Amino acid sequence: MIYKPFKDGIKLSRLGMGNMRLPTQDGMGPIDREKAQEIIDYAIAKGINYFDTAYVYHNGESEKFLGEALKKYPRDSYYLATKYFLLSNPDVKAVFEEQLSRLQTDYIDFYLLHAVGMNPPERYLDKQYGTMDYLLERKKTGQIRYLGFSFHGNPDQLEQSLNAFDWDFVQIQLNYLDWTLQDAKRLYDMLAERKIPVIVMEPVRGGRLASLSPEIDAMLKAAEPNRSVASWAFRWLMRLDNVHVILSGMSTMEQIIDNVNTFENDEPLSDDLNDVLMNAGKMLLKQLHVPCTSCRYCCEECPQGLDIPGLLGIYNEYALTLSPMSLMGLGRMDAGKKPEDCVECGNCMKHCPQAISIPEVMKKLAEAAAKSRR
Repeated sequence: MIYKPFKDGIKLSRLGMGNMRLPTQDGMGPIDREKAQEIIDYAIAKGINYFDTAYVYHNGESEKFLGEALKKYPRDSYYLATKYFLLSNPDVKAVFEEQLSRLQTDYIDFYLLHAVGMNPPERYLDKQYGTMDYLLERKKTGQIRYLGFSFHGNPDQLEQSLNAFDWDFVQIQLNYLDWTLQDAKRLYDMLAERKIPVIVMEPVRGGRLASLSPEIDAMLKAAEPNRSVASWAFRWLMRLDNVHVILSGMSTMEQIIDNVNTFENDEPLSDDLNDVLMNAGKMLLKQLHVPCTSCRYCCEECPQGLDIPGLLGIYNEYALTLSPMSLMGLGRMDAGKKPEDCVECGNCMKHCPQAISIPEVMKKLAEAAAKSRR
């Protein structure tokens, strides 16, 4: 296992164990504790020392499982990271004390505000909740060693959050697709300029980058026959010096064995292999991505007044992830403004410079949304 110096003499394993996607019974039920324990034990045996969870993962069971799974190991042999989600309970003191109990510990190594950006930063910083005052006090007492936040948002929101406190680290979604697709490069650069260590989540986009397409997978295999497709995403991240830990939510032994093999040696992608991967990413986007430029010409004659570029953006995210989570934005849209409200008149296509078959995409998006609600 390769390690990265953090602060105060701490060395963190470059591969971290995410505990949001632990194996479950029948693929949907409670955590399969026997299989999950096997994964945790393997992680410890192979040198992984960073374990990430959150108050809400697995409906609150992730923290409980992890506390039980790690209690047989010396507390100073691993680092715990967990998160406070304001919308789950505004009483941060009650949540924090419950988390210590769940994790069977008296301190948290890395504590994060959860999903800043999706939840406006000012909600966490609002004095009425006393969130930061409480957490900073816990840091003074040693119950929190390092304080940071996980981030899903835009650069302006990140700037606002970074200006609020002297953070020890920040966790962002980062992978070779989102480097440009979701402006992750700008987020990374902002943190690197401030010398704030980066913890990476979604390095393989929820598993989407573990298998791209038969054609693209074959191209990567031809370049490196003995490596998995997923390993390319991890080794791309190894090129970024300010990345300290790369989290992976490993839900099978096959996944953790492959990932540990990738992190046995510090072998980031060479420039030549990086070019191969960037070409693979372009091929994937061409196969799945609707090439909307948000010019909004399509909106002018839409009888339903749909936000067509916004809907196409949601479709693109869903096409890349196939995750119902990517459809959450539809739930916040007004009635009558959703993809199923498209009347397939075709007026939009008369004005689309990219010749996108918009009614067809609206139909696919509506079907995906209906399926996610079942």
